[in-house]
Amino acid sequence: MTDDAPSTEPQTPPSPQSRRFSGGTAGYVALAVSVVALGLAAAPYFGGGSGDNVRAYLLQHPEVLQEASLALQNKEAQTRVDQTNAAASANAALLAPDSRDPAFGPADAKVTVIEFFDFRCPGCKAVAPQYRALMQAHPDVRFVFKDWPILDRGEDITSQYAARAALAAHQQGRYLAVYDALMTERALTPDAIDRILAENGVDLARAKATLAAPETSRHIADIHTTAAALKLQGTPTFFVNGKAAASIDPADIDRMIAAAKR
Repeated sequence: MTDDAPSTEPQTPPSPQSRRFSGGTAGYVALAVSVVALGLAAAPYFGGGSGDNVRAYLLQHPEVLQEASLALQNKEAQTRVDQTNAAASANAALLAPDSRDPAFGPADAKVTVIEFFDFRCPGCKAVAPQYRALMQAHPDVRFVFKDWPILDRGEDITSQYAARAALAAHQQGRYLAVYDALMTERALTPDAIDRILAENGVDLARAKATLAAPETSRHIADIHTTAAALKLQGTPTFFVNGKAAASIDPADIDRMIAAAKR
């Protein structure tokens, strides 16, 4: 999962294979301290009864910290997935079809994939092309888009504006074209969003009315409420037939789709 509150977009998006972990450098340092503390507690087992042996070993084998960091990240990610799946299982209505959401594929599809995302999320942008390719590869699957703007801070409302603009495009039958363009745009601004709408055949006057409509505000607020009830930690988050994916890698989503079809 990508960070839920980056201040700026990185020049290079994270790999689609990245796991959901928001600790960053601070998390790694904290883990290092924890591992050293644990090592000191176990020092007698290294011989000599001193933490010096532990320190020397870690200095000679720094990959131990990397392995421990990865193990902790995977464990934390799985814990969050388990919590989300428990919440979804306890209240199936949280992921029930919502006619307001952009959705593509048969309404009676055996498999439904849901994405919670923010148009400024680096991870969302990184996986968007492959995710769209999944839609082409699985025409029998229902794909649902939950526009969940979470990256705005203070007076910055670009994520909110992008979500509203995309929903306005949806009302005019231009959602996927606008989705693709918004995900491709590296530096989203309200002006860039307006340009994207116009370039993709959206009537701006009608779109502006939808942007400001109370119904649009209510729709996005409901998505925030759903995400909170599901205990979601960041974007993108994918569900396949009500089960949260532990990875943002589209290849993993593809495998979940295949399993659900079976």
